[in-house]
Amino acid sequence: MGVTSSNKQIDRNRIDCDGSLKVTLALSAAPDILSNPTDIVLVLDRSGSMAGSPLANMKAGAKTFIDIIDESTDDSPDGNIGSGSRIGIVSFADTATANTQLITSVDALKSAVDSLTAGGATNHADAFAKATQLFDPTSANAKVIVMFTDGKTTVGPPAAPVAAAARASGVIIYCIGLIGSDGIDVSVLNDWATDPDASHVAVTPDDADLEELFKDLAANISKTGATDIVIDEMVSPDFSITSVIPPTKGTAMMIDSKTLQWKMDELGVSANEGASLEFYVKHIAQDSGEKPVNASITYSDNEGNTVVFPDPTVTVECGVIVNPEPCPIPVDLTVDGCQDSVVIDVGDINLESLGRILQLDVTVKKVCPGKRVALAVILTEVDANGVEYPRGMKAITLPAHNYPNCRDVLVKCIKFVLPEDLDVSGGAPNALCNARNFKARFIAHNIDTDYKCCDSVITLP
Repeated sequence: MGVTSSNKQIDRNRIDCDGSLKVTLALSAAPDILSNPTDIVLVLDRSGSMAGSPLANMKAGAKTFIDIIDESTDDSPDGNIGSGSRIGIVSFADTATANTQLITSVDALKSAVDSLTAGGATNHADAFAKATQLFDPTSANAKVIVMFTDGKTTVGPPAAPVAAAARASGVIIYCIGLIGSDGIDVSVLNDWATDPDASHVAVTPDDADLEELFKDLAANISKTGATDIVIDEMVSPDFSITSVIPPTKGTAMMIDSKTLQWKMDELGVSANEGASLEFYVKHIAQDSGEKPVNASITYSDNEGNTVVFPDPTVTVECGVIVNPEPCPIPVDLTVDGCQDSVVIDVGDINLESLGRILQLDVTVKKVCPGKRVALAVILTEVDANGVEYPRGMKAITLPAHNYPNCRDVLVKCIKFVLPEDLDVSGGAPNALCNARNFKARFIAHNIDTDYKCCDSVITLP
C-alpha cells in the first residue's frame, strides 16, 4: 500500500507583518499486504535435532511472525488475519503434515505451532510438496512459502526439483536456516529460495536469534509502507524558520533559516502508521497579500512512493506604514592601522545641537480610504515645577490609502533632536544622562473633504 496520506497545514490563515505561525507536516504509511492479499505457508522442521531450546525458539519466532501478519493485514492485533490474506502450518520430520489449512484464526495457528514435538529424520521434499498442495491455484492471492530447517535432508528424495516446481508456479520461497547438530548447507537453501538470495535466505548458528529472523521476514513479506524516508522543506522568501519541534517519529534538523530536513528509517511496518513534524516560521517581508508558506518540498524513499504535500497560503496584513523622515546618510571614514589620530573633513551638515534623539511611533485610528491626513506633533519638556518648555513641532501629511475599509495607520520614526544644554528637568548640572520629562500632543484631521460652505440667500419681500 505504501504511503497512504500526506498533509501540510498551518495553524492560522491570517497574520500581521512580522507575525509567526505553526506549520505541521504529516505522513502515514501502511504495509503493502493490506491491499495485496497473500497466502503464506509456514513450513517448520520438527526433526529430532530440534529438541530443546531450538524448538522452543522456533515456536516463539513462528508465533511472532503470525502476530505481525495479523496486525499488518487489518491495522490491529485482533486475532484474525485480515484483508483476504491467510496462513497455513506444515511441519515435517520423516514425513510432512499439514497441521492447518490456509486459515485466518490466529489462535488456531498458534495452537498448531505449540503442538509440535521434536523427533525423527528430515524430509524436505515432502515438506515442500505438502506446502504447495495447500495453495488454491484459482486464487489471485500472492503465494509464499517460509521454510525453516536446522539440517540437511536425511530421508526422501532431493527437495530442489519440488522447490523449483513451486517457484515456477508463482510461489515465492524464503528460507531460514539454523546451523544445528547435523550442520546445514547454505548453498542448498540458496538453491531452494527465490532470488536474490540476500533477501530470501537468512542463517544463524544461535537459536536465540530465530524470533528476530522470523520477525524481520514477516516485515519483509508484509512490505513496509516506506523506508529510508527523506523530506526536504524550503520555506518561501517571505518567511524564515524560527524553531523545529522534535517529530513524533524520526529526526528533523534545520539546515539554515530557510530549509529543514526530516528523516525516518521506516513507516508503516506492521500497520497503518502516522508521523508528524511541527515547526514555526516568521514573516520577514514588509508587503501584504496572500503568501505561500513554502517554496518547495521534496519526498523520497526506497520504495519509490510518490508523495505530494498541499501548499498552504496565509494572508499577511502589514497595514499602512508611513516613514516621514529617512535616516541620515552616513559619512564613510577610514582610519589606517597604527594611526593615533586622524583629521577628516566630512563636509557640510545641518545645524544640530549635541543631545538625544527622541523617536515616536503613533497610530492614527480609523483612517478611511481616499483621505489624506494632516498630523501635528507638539513636544514640550517639563521642569520640576510643572512648567512646560517648547521642544519642537512636526507637521506631517499621511498619504491616502486604497484599502476598501477604514483602517489604522501606523506612523513610524517621528524624530526630535533634544540638546542636553536645554535640559530643564532638574538633574545634575552639565550631566549627559539626566532623566528628562516630556509631554507629546498630537493633532490629526482629514485634509480631503467634500464639505462646502453654503452661500447665504436673502429673499426680499
